[in-house]
Formats: sequence, C-alpha cells, structure tokens
Amino acid sequence: MTAHYFRRLYKIYQSQVLAIPGRAIAVFFFLFLLLLPIFVRDVYILRIFIFANVFVIFAVSWDVLGGFTGQINFGHALFFGVAAYTAALLNIHLGLTPWLTIPLGAIVAVAAGLLVGIPALRLRGHYLALATLAFPLMLTGGVFAFSNLTGGELGLSGVTPLPGSRMSQYYASFLLMAGSVLIMWKLTDANSSIIRIAVIFHAIREDEIAARACGINTIRYKLLAFAISGFFAGVAGGFYVHFLRIAGPSTLELMLSFQAIIWTIFGGIGTIYGAVVGVYILYPLMEVLRAAPELRMFVFALIIMVILRFMPEGIAVWVRDKLEKECPRCKLANAAWRTNCRACGAALYLEKANSSQNLEIERK
Repeated sequence: MTAHYFRRLYKIYQSQVLAIPGRAIAVFFFLFLLLLPIFVRDVYILRIFIFANVFVIFAVSWDVLGGFTGQINFGHALFFGVAAYTAALLNIHLGLTPWLTIPLGAIVAVAAGLLVGIPALRLRGHYLALATLAFPLMLTGGVFAFSNLTGGELGLSGVTPLPGSRMSQYYASFLLMAGSVLIMWKLTDANSSIIRIAVIFHAIREDEIAARACGINTIRYKLLAFAISGFFAGVAGGFYVHFLRIAGPSTLELMLSFQAIIWTIFGGIGTIYGAVVGVYILYPLMEVLRAAPELRMFVFALIIMVILRFMPEGIAVWVRDKLEKECPRCKLANAAWRTNCRACGAALYLEKANSSQNLEIERK
C-alpha cells in the first residue's frame, strides 16, 4: 500500500513538476537552499544567504502591492523600519523574545500600512507613489526628534540575537522565507479555488474604474493589499533586526525601498517568483562586488540596464518563455522542446504558427 502510494506520488511529481522546466528549476533551487548549510560552513556565506532570505520576503511583499494590485509604493521601507524599531523596543524595554517581537512588529507594520493607505489611496499613479515616498521620510525625522527613545542616528543596540548557531539561524530564515512566499503566492494566485481576492487585485491593477463600476469596493481591497504587504515586510524587518542586533535609520532609507523595486523588476514584476530570482541574483552579486568598491555601483547599474533593455519583462520571465510554451488548446505549460501537449496532445507548433499568421495580418 505504501509503495503504491509513493509510486503514484512520483508519477504526479514527474508529470506536474519535472515535465515543466520552470517548476523543476524551482524545486532544485529549493533543494540547493535546503542543503546549503550542510556543504557550506563558511559563516560569511551563510550570513549573505540569511540576508537574501529576509530580503526575498521584503521584495515579494512589494510585488503583492505594486505588481499585482498596481499600487506603486516608493516608501515600502516604512513597513520594514516600523517593524524593526517595534521589535527592538519590545525586546529591549519589555524583554520579549524574538519569536514574540517579530509577529508583534509585523502587526504594527500592518497598522502603519492602514495608516498610510487611508489618506493615500484616494490617489492613483504617480501621485500615490509620491505620497508614499513621504511617509518613511517623516518617520525618519521622528526617529531623530525622539532620540531618547529611538537612539537617534546611532539606533538601538543590544537587541537579543536569534537563538542557536548560524546554521539554525539560516534554517529559521529559510523556513520563514518559504512559508511567507508560499502564502503570498496563494493570495495572488488568480486560479486558486480557495482564496479569490487575487482576481479582484488583478482587476484593480488593470482598470480600477471598471472594477468600481462592477460593484467592487476598491478602497477596501487596496487597504487589504497594503495590510498584507505591510505584514510580510514587517516580518522581514523584525527578523532582520534580531539577526543584525541593531535597529537604525538605515531600515527606513529610501534606497531600501528602491532596492525592493529594482529586485522585483529585474526578476519580473507581478510574478512572485520574479522577486525571488531578483534577490538571489543581485544581492549576493553586490556582496561579491564589495571587493571592488569603485566598480560596485557601476557594474550593478550596467547589469540592470542590460536586463531592462533586452529582457524588459524580467530575467525570470524571459528564461521561462525560452524554456516553456503554452498549449493553444488547454493552456497548460509544456517544455519548449515538446511538439505535442503533455495533457491533451494538441500540436504545440500551432501556437507559433498562429502568432506568425497574426503578425503577418497586422503587417498587411
């Protein structure tokens, strides 16, 4: 009975994962991250990947708001910084453990998201983006004004570190990242039969006026998107401050907000996995380039420009399109080298032929 169950499970895995290159790559990369501390004991490398895991949560939380709902937020570091300072203050003054301060910091970040959303969501487009840009600047001013509480420019030091060895800290960050990304992916999956808010998010992104005309309370759902995004950005901020053991104004910097946007657009906005790919490529690369500080920003800018020029939809989307193609009949993904669909058997070359025919008609 058990052997039959495992054989059936393997057949499902073979047909639904290994048969699709994008999913197979994701599974193998997941296994790489899972086994990394076993083969790599270098503390510095583990530190880089712990920060990468944290910033994956942060970047994906921005993608939920900006990529799926269309609410471009230039002040996303507000949620990160609010949670970081909240976790630090609760830990230092009340002695709460990191496993309590991290979720409490995320809840406060949700409150900050709602506080930002209520006055800002009457705006759209670049007006909303500029409005959100102001909030972390105001909070940074408050950090400097109430230096007795926040530590001012020096920040708050003496935060309790995460318990355990560097390996256990890595696995804590990895499990937190995997769980957070999985939840955000399901929340934004328009094909999900359980959670249906993703369809409304997509409708708001495509045409908010039309969504409102259909009876959707767009303000409510945009506030929900701000709350979800703020919660997971807060989770990242709380974990970050306990790993770094200091909460400073750098957690509210505008560059941190722009980094989340760059990571997401580099990988592929509105995909979830694009933000993951963007962080795991760019963040370790920037750490390696610390050996050449005079070339660091130049190489970073050059890479971004090349990707945006030749892969405007993001490197992850570009690679997926090269490795996979959609069946014109059942719309399932197939490996690019297949000639017939793995499910319905339809000829996959018809998709290419139809697209070429449509292009020829447009030219005429």
